[in-house]
Amino acid sequence: MRRVVITGMGIICSIGKNLSEFWESLESGRSGIDWIDTFDVTQFGSKVAGQVKDFDPVAFMGKKEAKRNARFVQMAVASACQAYDDSGLDGKISNPERAGVVYGVGLGGMDVIEDQHSVLMEKGPSRISPFLIPMTIANMAPGLLAIRFMFKGTNFTVSTACASGTNAIGEATRLIRNGIIDIAMTGGSEATITPLALAGFSNMTALSRGNPENASRPFDRERDGFVMAEGSATLIIEEYGHALKRGAKIYGEIAGYGSTDDAFHITSPEESGDGAYRAMKMALEEAELDPSEVDYINAHGTSTPLNDLMETRAIKRLFGSSNGLNISSTKSMVGHALGAAGAIESVATLLAIQNSFVPPTINYSIPDPECNLNYTPNSGVDRKINYALKNSFGFGGHNASLLFKKL
Repeated sequence: MRRVVITGMGIICSIGKNLSEFWESLESGRSGIDWIDTFDVTQFGSKVAGQVKDFDPVAFMGKKEAKRNARFVQMAVASACQAYDDSGLDGKISNPERAGVVYGVGLGGMDVIEDQHSVLMEKGPSRISPFLIPMTIANMAPGLLAIRFMFKGTNFTVSTACASGTNAIGEATRLIRNGIIDIAMTGGSEATITPLALAGFSNMTALSRGNPENASRPFDRERDGFVMAEGSATLIIEEYGHALKRGAKIYGEIAGYGSTDDAFHITSPEESGDGAYRAMKMALEEAELDPSEVDYINAHGTSTPLNDLMETRAIKRLFGSSNGLNISSTKSMVGHALGAAGAIESVATLLAIQNSFVPPTINYSIPDPECNLNYTPNSGVDRKINYALKNSFGFGGHNASLLFKKL
C-alpha cells in the first residue's frame, strides 16, 4: 500500500489566521470564543461563537472574486493559499491530472441564502443575484480550489456534518493509496455563524448558553452544549515517494483511517460509543498498530453531555482506562467549526506531533465521574508523540478517525 504524508498546511480560525498564530494560541491555552458581534443576538438562547475576526478575503483573491463567493469559500481559498505556499509546490506539479481536491463542507453558504432570501422578500425575484447558486453549493469550495491551483484530478465535496473535514482527509488518502492520484489538496471549511443557523442549533438545545470564558468546556460535568465556530484548514498530502523526490518537508504520515456509522439516530450518538470505537479500531488496524502505541488523541470533544460521554466510553473500550494516554479537545479554545472542525483539529494534531506538546482542554473545572480519563486539563504538557489519533463524529451517526504518525 502506498504511503501518504502531509507536506503543507494552512489555517484560518478563531485563534489564528496562520500556523504560527494558531500554534501559539494552542500552546498558551488561549480561547477564541467571544460574544457574537455580527448581528443582534438579544433574542437568541446562545450568544457566543468562535468568530474569525478581521478576516480580509481580498488578501487572497481579487475584490470582485471575493464579492462573488460565500464566506466559507473565501476561507477555503485563504487556508489553501497558505498550504500551497507552505508545501513549496509552486511549479513542481508535473502532471495536474494526478492532483486532486477532496474537501469537507457541512452547511455551505447559509450566509448567502439568508441574505438573498431577504432580497427576495423585500425586492422580488428579479433582484436575486445570478451568482446565488454557485455561491451556496458546497462543492464550490473544491471546485474553486481546483481552478485556482490547476488540480485536474478527482474533485469532490464530502458532507458528513461535523465529520466532513476528517472524512475528506481520509478519502483523499485512499485515493493516493490506491494510485488514482499522487497529491491532494484536502481539508474543510465552514462559515455559518448566521441568525438562521444559530437559531436552529440553539432551539434544538445543542448550543451552550454560557459566557465566552466558560461556554466550551469539554468533558466537564457542567458542560451544556457546543459553541459554534467558523474557519478553514487545508492540508497538502502526497504519496511518500512523490514528496521525497521533490525534497518536500514532511509534517507526518497518515498511517490509518477509519469510517463508520452508528445507524442509530439523526442527531444523538449511540450511547455505548460502538461506532466511534469501530472507527478508531479500523484506523489502528489499517496501520497495524496496537492501541498501547498511541500517545495522544485529539478528541471530537464537543462539550455536549451526550457526545463527551459516548466518546469517553469508546476510548475506554479500545484503550482501557490508563492515564498514560493524553486526550484533549481543542474545541475548548477554537469552538466547533462543524464541517471544518476535523481539518482544523488535524492541523492541531500534526503541530502537536511536530512540537512534542499536547494542547490542553481548557475550562475544565468540575470532573465528571463518568468522564474520567486524562483530558490534559487546562495546561498543555510536553510529550513526545509518535502516534496520534484524531476523532470526528457527525449528525447522522457518521464517525471518522485518522491516525497520524511522526516521521
